[in-house]
Amino acid sequence: MSTSVVGIDIGSAAIRAVELRDGDKAKPTLVRYSALPLPPGAVSRGEVIEPNTVSSVLKRLWSTGGFKNKNVVIGMGNQRVLARDLTMPRMSQARIRETLPYQVQEMLPVPVTEAMLDFYPVSESVTDSGPMLHGLLIAAIKEAVLGNVRAVEKSGLRAAGVDLIPFALARALLRGEHGTGTVAIVDIGATATTVVIASNGVPQFLRIIPAGGDDLTTALAQRLEIDAVEAEGLKRGIGLRTRVDDPQFERPMTIIHEVISELLGSARNTLDYFSQSRPDAPVERILLTGGGAHLTGLPEALAELTRTPVFAPETFSGIELPRGFKPESAHNDSSSMLVALGLAMGAAS
Repeated sequence: MSTSVVGIDIGSAAIRAVELRDGDKAKPTLVRYSALPLPPGAVSRGEVIEPNTVSSVLKRLWSTGGFKNKNVVIGMGNQRVLARDLTMPRMSQARIRETLPYQVQEMLPVPVTEAMLDFYPVSESVTDSGPMLHGLLIAAIKEAVLGNVRAVEKSGLRAAGVDLIPFALARALLRGEHGTGTVAIVDIGATATTVVIASNGVPQFLRIIPAGGDDLTTALAQRLEIDAVEAEGLKRGIGLRTRVDDPQFERPMTIIHEVISELLGSARNTLDYFSQSRPDAPVERILLTGGGAHLTGLPEALAELTRTPVFAPETFSGIELPRGFKPESAHNDSSSMLVALGLAMGAAS
C-alpha cells in the first residue's frame, strides 16, 4: 500500500506544502501542492515569531489545498543552524549521538544544553588511531526548532520529523544527470543563502550565509529613502545591468551591484574553501535556485565569478505528476516547491 507524507516549508513570506506518495521510490508521485502568503513579521529568518498567525495560515492551507494527511515534516535551515566538518572514531550512530555533547562544545556559539545535535557521516578512513568517520556536525538552536514544531502542532498537525533544509534541497535536486559528479547547490532565499556541495548525490559540505534577497531590498529602501515596495520594484526592474538609459537609475544600479557582489563573493569563497580542502573533487556545475536567484543577470554573474557552469533546477524531473497537472502552469512557482518536495522525500526514505 502506497503512503504519502507532507513536507512543510515555513518561509518568511509564505508557507508551502507538498504531499508526495512513494517518496522512497525511483519515481515518487506528486499528490498535491499548495502555498499561502504569511503576513510580514509572522516568521523571521526561519523562526516562527507569531505562532497563532502561523497556525491559522496552516489551517487554511490544509483546507484550501485539500490535504488529508496530517503527518508532516518541517524544515530548518537558517542562521540558527550550524554545520561544521567533524572527524570522529568509527562507532554506531547511537553511540555518536551520545558522545557528541562532550566533544563539540568549543565549536558551538551557545551552551551544548541549548542545542540539538546530530552527525551526518560522509566517508571513512583508517589512521594510526584506528578507523575514523568523516562527516558533518549539525547543531540547531533547540528553542528555535521547538518553537516551529509547537506552531505546527497548534494547527492540529503532527510533526513527524524535522529535517535540515540543505539536505532537502540536495534530495530534491540531485537526481538524474545532476546526481553524478561534484555539484554545488546555491539557494538564495529571502534572508539566507544556502550552499550545499555533494559528490554523486551525497552532501559533503554545507554553509548557510546570513544574507539573501531581502537584504538587497532593505539596502535600496534605506539608502534611497524609499519604501520597501518601491525598492522591490527597482530591484526586479534593474537587476544586474551594467548600463541604464535613465540617470535616475544609476544609483540604484550601483547599490544593487555592491550588495549582490558581496553575496556572490561569499558564495564563491565557500566554493573555494571546499576546492582547497578537497582538490580531488572540483565543483563541476552549480544549481542556482531560491527566490533571490530570479534577479536578472545573476546566474551569468555567478558563472563568471566562479568560472563554473550555472544551471536552473528542473523541479519536476523524475516526478510522477497527477493527471491534469501542467508543469508550465507552475513555472514561476515551481522552484519554491523544492524545499517542501525534498522534505517529503526524506520522510519516506
